[in-house]
Amino acid sequence: MPSNASAIDLALHPLTAWSGPLGLPDYGAITQEDFAPVFDAALAAHDADIERIASNPDAPTIENTLAAFELAGEPLSRVSAIFWCLAGAHTNDEVQALERDIAPRMAAHYSAIFMNDRLFARIDALQARAGEMNLDAETTRVLEKTWKRFVRAGAKLDRPSKGRLAAINSELASLGASFGQNVLADEKDWVLFLAEEDLAGLPDFLRDSMAEAAASRDRPGKFAVTLSRSIVIPFLTFSSRRDLREKAFRAFAMRGGNGGATDNGEIVRKTLALRAEKARLLGYGTYAALKLDDTMAKTPDAVLRLLEPVWEKAREKAAADRMELQKLAEAEGQNEAIAPWDWRYYAEKLRAEKYDFDEAELKPYLQLDRVIDACFDVAGRLFGLKFEEKRGVTGWHPDVRVFEVRDTSSAYRATFLADHFARPSKRSGAWMSSLESGYRLGDGASPVIYNIMNFARPAKGEQALLSLDEARTLFHEFGHALHGMLTDVTWPSVAGTSVARDFVELPSQLYEHWLTVPAILERHARHVRTGEPMPKALVEKMLAAKNFDAGFATVEYTSSALVDMAYHSRADAPGEPLLFEAETLKKIDMPDAIIMRHRTPHFLHVFSGDGYSAGYYSYMWSEVLDADAFAAFEETGDPFDPELAEKLKRHIYAAGGSADPETLYTAFRGRMPTPEAMMEKRGLT
Repeated sequence: MPSNASAIDLALHPLTAWSGPLGLPDYGAITQEDFAPVFDAALAAHDADIERIASNPDAPTIENTLAAFELAGEPLSRVSAIFWCLAGAHTNDEVQALERDIAPRMAAHYSAIFMNDRLFARIDALQARAGEMNLDAETTRVLEKTWKRFVRAGAKLDRPSKGRLAAINSELASLGASFGQNVLADEKDWVLFLAEEDLAGLPDFLRDSMAEAAASRDRPGKFAVTLSRSIVIPFLTFSSRRDLREKAFRAFAMRGGNGGATDNGEIVRKTLALRAEKARLLGYGTYAALKLDDTMAKTPDAVLRLLEPVWEKAREKAAADRMELQKLAEAEGQNEAIAPWDWRYYAEKLRAEKYDFDEAELKPYLQLDRVIDACFDVAGRLFGLKFEEKRGVTGWHPDVRVFEVRDTSSAYRATFLADHFARPSKRSGAWMSSLESGYRLGDGASPVIYNIMNFARPAKGEQALLSLDEARTLFHEFGHALHGMLTDVTWPSVAGTSVARDFVELPSQLYEHWLTVPAILERHARHVRTGEPMPKALVEKMLAAKNFDAGFATVEYTSSALVDMAYHSRADAPGEPLLFEAETLKKIDMPDAIIMRHRTPHFLHVFSGDGYSAGYYSYMWSEVLDADAFAAFEETGDPFDPELAEKLKRHIYAAGGSADPETLYTAFRGRMPTPEAMMEKRGLT
């Protein structure tokens, strides 16, 4: 990478010395050409920080070793935060080229740090004396987690093994970057342009979104089906054109698996082989055993004990539902068996028949701005937070909205950014991350948290309307954001969402429950035209139907989790992953009218980076917790019970990873839950 890193002053550069309002970077002062030299300079500066710690002649202490390690590399953290946000939310060819270059370099950089013998010797010495130093509980936990992180990163390996592990980490980083870029390319490049006569069955909100999507692609007067979930899923739900549903469904299902330059098959094969080798190098029988060692579940067997009973219940429910859908289809003259591109269409008809309402009835009452206000309202009632939009403050794209967050005493608490609409430069899905975590160590830092969504952009002059599922997604990601904004810890490495993977979804999934609390619906679910509240009868029908099609949703999710565990619970890697996927699904008796929520070639959670590999089960593990946690509020008779809300804030949202997850949950609830509440919540009992 060409670089003029020596000319970079990291104390002054806008990528590392943030001078924008509310603790933000000055995005107006940043150009894409800045990234490469600043990364070079920041990597070198971090290396220098690490060398100072490792070569310190003084005996290791918490201050000169652990604290110094935690605070090292701030310029690298800052440029990385800006870059990886862009790589997901507003990428282009230049950013993607740099991503392919920087991902393996970053992996190699951190491998070198965690394999540094002198640095590990200092951490090891501190850990050996931990019981003698009278440390507070959070510091004790950070020290132990840091020591384990070094060991799991290969600090105790011999030199040849360290070299091989570093090479594996770099190659995995490259593969993960390419995997994600391939999926984005397939999503961006596929579009189905339709004419007025092709729109049978489509409600106005979807027609408007498709018209806007076509206009944005220079096809005014046409209607575009894209692979954004906010368009393709409602299209599959409402279009009465079976041929078009099949075409859209196949494109959606085959992202990353179409052959050619964007095909992810070989990337998956290499990734699984390298992960299996990495596990062996580190002394684990499988990659799943390695990944689960530092989670609540601990072992693959514990995960399967959760997933397998749910799978059996879900299959039974889906089989019964399929019979009803087949009857509906035959009544309309379709004698072929229900196919995956039929399920949503006939399920919507069945829901209308059983509960006398459809998704189109709800959308006028779920206007985006009002759902955002509902998120803020719940945060105010539970935690005393106040949100004020700061117009004119720029982010990485004109769509980005910036909010100042204040606490109960009106003191500044955090900055929150939200980027809501789908565009070709943004990868699909929804996520939360941070530009800055909140902590007290050293000079401390305040949280700068963001949410990314992919809602369909409304036509000019119209309001964005959400489906119920999209509104839940907004609440879900905002729950993650609150986990980041409310963090109240000393050490950066345990701030916010830095918790066990199967605990991190608790704050987000729990927050979803407040979307349908009557007081919130009454205040915020208002008709986009009239401002009238959602009629009580419609609310009742919506709540009565909340578990409708639970078999389908649970089969979609659980099959993905089971395939993820199957891939990573082998001592060796499958030579043909897609064949292995098919064999695994056959073994568990996957219904042929439903596919995995995330097929292997576009399973971003698992293959675009390492976040949820051998960890996709985490959503259901956390769901056991969230169902039980909300039941605590229901037991009080007040969904905003002040005493319980304070315990929720202190032990769940503010505590980060400062204590063991079971300790934190038990401090909130008084005990650990059993899966029954989750099964009931899903309608599977």
